[in-house]
Amino acid sequence: MAYDEGLAQRVRGELAGEPGLTEKKMFGGLGFMLEGNMAVAASSQGGLLLRVPPERTGDLAAEPHAGPFEMRGKAMDGWLRVDADGVASDEDLRRWVAIGVEHVRTLPPKPPT
Repeated sequence: MAYDEGLAQRVRGELAGEPGLTEKKMFGGLGFMLEGNMAVAASSQGGLLLRVPPERTGDLAAEPHAGPFEMRGKAMDGWLRVDADGVASDEDLRRWVAIGVEHVRTLPPKPPT
């Protein structure tokens, strides 16, 4: 399954004007990078994949439509999946994108690759 182009466009709208914004296709989805750090992605599995403060992973993953991001069967602290129903409204999308942006703005910029 490819990522949802409509969702990607909505994320672009939320990130418009963010300094250091680039897009990168990855894992079948579309990542939105700020200064080289992925803040949020339109996931190939639907919904969003986003970066969150590692210490908030459990609390945020317990919210409706959210869950841990797993890689090779292991939950990854600092990453979440939010299903499509969790970003159906503009208000919900805005909130999740803001969490990802706020977190990656605390990280050092990555050099261009």
